[in-house]
Amino acid sequence: MAAVGSCRAKAPRGVAGRRRPRAAVRAGPGRAGRRGLRSDCPCEVALVGVRVPSRPIPSLGSPRFVPQVLGAERRSRAAAVRPVDEEVSSDSEPESPSLGRRRRREAAVEEEVEETPQEKKLRLAKLYLEELRQHEEERAAAEEEEETHPADLIGDRLKEDVLEQKGRLQRLVAKDVQPPDPASIRVLRGHQLPVTCLVISPDDRFIFSASKDGSLIKWEVESGKRLCVVPGGKKGTEERHMGHASHVLCMAISSDGKYLATGDRNKLIMVWDTATCKRLHIFTGHRDAVSGLSFRKGTHQLYSASHDRCVKVWNVAENAYMETLFGHQDVITGLDSLSRECCVTAGGRDGTVRLWKIPEESQLVFYGHQGSIDCIQLINEEHMVSGADDGSVALWGLAKKKPLALARQAHGMQDAQGVQQPYWISAVAALRNSDLLATGSHSASVKLWKCSEGFRKLEPLWAIPLVGFVNSLEFSAAGDFLVAGLGQEHRLGRWWRIKEAKNSICIIPLKRRATAPSSHVPDSS
Repeated sequence: MAAVGSCRAKAPRGVAGRRRPRAAVRAGPGRAGRRGLRSDCPCEVALVGVRVPSRPIPSLGSPRFVPQVLGAERRSRAAAVRPVDEEVSSDSEPESPSLGRRRRREAAVEEEVEETPQEKKLRLAKLYLEELRQHEEERAAAEEEEETHPADLIGDRLKEDVLEQKGRLQRLVAKDVQPPDPASIRVLRGHQLPVTCLVISPDDRFIFSASKDGSLIKWEVESGKRLCVVPGGKKGTEERHMGHASHVLCMAISSDGKYLATGDRNKLIMVWDTATCKRLHIFTGHRDAVSGLSFRKGTHQLYSASHDRCVKVWNVAENAYMETLFGHQDVITGLDSLSRECCVTAGGRDGTVRLWKIPEESQLVFYGHQGSIDCIQLINEEHMVSGADDGSVALWGLAKKKPLALARQAHGMQDAQGVQQPYWISAVAALRNSDLLATGSHSASVKLWKCSEGFRKLEPLWAIPLVGFVNSLEFSAAGDFLVAGLGQEHRLGRWWRIKEAKNSICIIPLKRRATAPSSHVPDSS
């Protein structure tokens, strides 16, 4: 495995270090604009630690109970609590006044409790087991599985949590998925320009989507109604407009469904309250378009990637910038993360996929695609899938620097001005901890795939007819439906335009056979 120490820069403090002047990083609107960018890693920026806040108690949807009491946290200077809707920049010096109201309140609570770390660990474990018991009993009653004893349900759930954390849980659901009926696909219209990104709430009740028109829409899955619309603003109205004033390229939702983050071409990251669609914060610091966002599962830690070739780490709950990671030699086009303190990125024309190990201050570099890598998603903690404009879909294991499986010309070939070339892969999606994948292009279909032979083979399953550029794909948490964001143009440029396509959200129901999905632990090799 190619392991490279990452250059990291944290929030500058005082006047001790000389700040490197900002370098203009340009990327043209066309594909050519994504070539030839040189690395200018600013290693001379002063390094200052920022406190990583304590991890919240895992909710019912967390992958497993992780006691954080006995572990020694990285202690640094605390980030001050800022007022709502204040701009936070990674270039500015963080304020360090006395403890805020939140920290004083937490300190008072700790003084009242006066429990030892061992007692707190035991109390949280009992609380988690009780939540598990209630959840599994409710699920068993709903599915009329009264013959299964609650203790068995809890044991099975705990085993699944352990396997999921190790990246070895694989639910075998692909074999039971039936071909979707095109007539059952629901189409939601609301955006004026191509849809660029979307996410589904953790409870599968809502969809959030964004577009090149800068608008943000909250949809109700069951009824298809628009519950909230934040319109896009015109260029130059960023200071007085509540929403985005340029193309929105990416978005992410926290695992507890509390925060929504969106990134645009104006280098801004906006954080929203998902319940009210009210803007809470604005993060600045990237020097080019923000192209990837992901919340670490079970926390409010946010990772962001940009065309400026760097990855930044933020704490949304504390409204604080934490650090910057450098390594890519071209624009970053996609980013994803799960519960571990790491993230994966797609490096566009530099031809690499990178795994960033944040506590170890290192990165792993993967090679396999021949073209620009435009999309990436983690399947579980040990495997991921990526797509490129050379038409290939790659299946990766994080222990090997070459793909475990590679499907070339995954969506076929097209005739572009008399030249035969493969359809670009513009979106990939994975049903977490399963063997089911989906890929999108502008080939008039979305394809479903099966990961077989322990993630060593990709088998095509079904093609779902959809006209237009598939700019975003997302499976529901339960795997009951797949959502596609369509547009007349590619989310990153205007190389082609499909006039007959509709800028819309498509909800594709996924029906399975009556057999219950089985779990499988793939070989460790």
